[in-house]
Amino acid sequence: MTSVNKVSDIQLKSTYLEIDEIVDALRDLRITSLGNRQGHLRPPKLPSRKILISVAEGLNAAMFPNRLGSADLADEGVDHYVGHTLNMTLRALLVQIQHELHSNSGLEALGDIDREKSVAITQAFAKRLPAVRNLLESDIVAAYEGDPAARSVDEVLACYPGIMAIAYYRLAHELHLLGVPLIARMISEIAHSQTGIEIHPGAQIGPRFFIDHGTGVVIGETAIIGQNVRLYQAVTLGAKRFPVDEKGALVKGIARHPIVEDDVVIYAGATILGRITIGKGSTIGGNVWLTRSVPPGSNVTQAQMRYELFEGGSGI
Repeated sequence: MTSVNKVSDIQLKSTYLEIDEIVDALRDLRITSLGNRQGHLRPPKLPSRKILISVAEGLNAAMFPNRLGSADLADEGVDHYVGHTLNMTLRALLVQIQHELHSNSGLEALGDIDREKSVAITQAFAKRLPAVRNLLESDIVAAYEGDPAARSVDEVLACYPGIMAIAYYRLAHELHLLGVPLIARMISEIAHSQTGIEIHPGAQIGPRFFIDHGTGVVIGETAIIGQNVRLYQAVTLGAKRFPVDEKGALVKGIARHPIVEDDVVIYAGATILGRITIGKGSTIGGNVWLTRSVPPGSNVTQAQMRYELFEGGSGI
């Protein structure tokens, strides 16, 4: 025991680990980086990932209190719980919106204009929650109707990672539209880290959207998805190429991802790239690589495997 304590004492000595030198080196790098990126050495706070996790959970609990809310919630207390949860959650979100606006402003302190803007964004977002709840209801029903393994709508809501990813996306999308893209991206990436499904908050997705299994699905920023669309695991709706400007820097914000029309099914592993259109009612088979538009009602599959027979030295 004595020898162990001696080793621990040695390990805890900052001089033994040269902690002071490491701190100095990290400080120098930090100061240089902050000066290059933001022009000042004490940047404003960014939104907190930890707090945004609580915000996303609180918003989902308020929309689905009986399934995602408090475990001991009584029927007569549902409205009170929803109101209290929204009050606490939206107040927390307001502070995070202020952090993003302050960070973007370049000012030493949050200005009055951004303070008022943060309140307006929070109010506008709150008013969109019933519409988000309605969209999510359509997604949940589509998942239940489209999966023979689903025994109930409650099972879909409580268990399916695709529904969780879509719920976080729909919240993030509203925030993206309201002008806080960093918070929107952070919320969508929280879902990505928990489900393996990446949906950029800038994507436009219609009702009755179903992601089955889900792991590895990627939906890019400018993708447009119609209603009643179903994706399976490892589907990519991505960009084919990234244009650059005269200085060689990437041109951002241009439409570069697919348009998927209504009633399309895309099976596992399919990769669809570029600003192409998948026509209404089409089916895209598993592991297909697609870089051209297809008309409505198409059925796109891989080329069938060819078997060559060699009998008695003949046949190629």
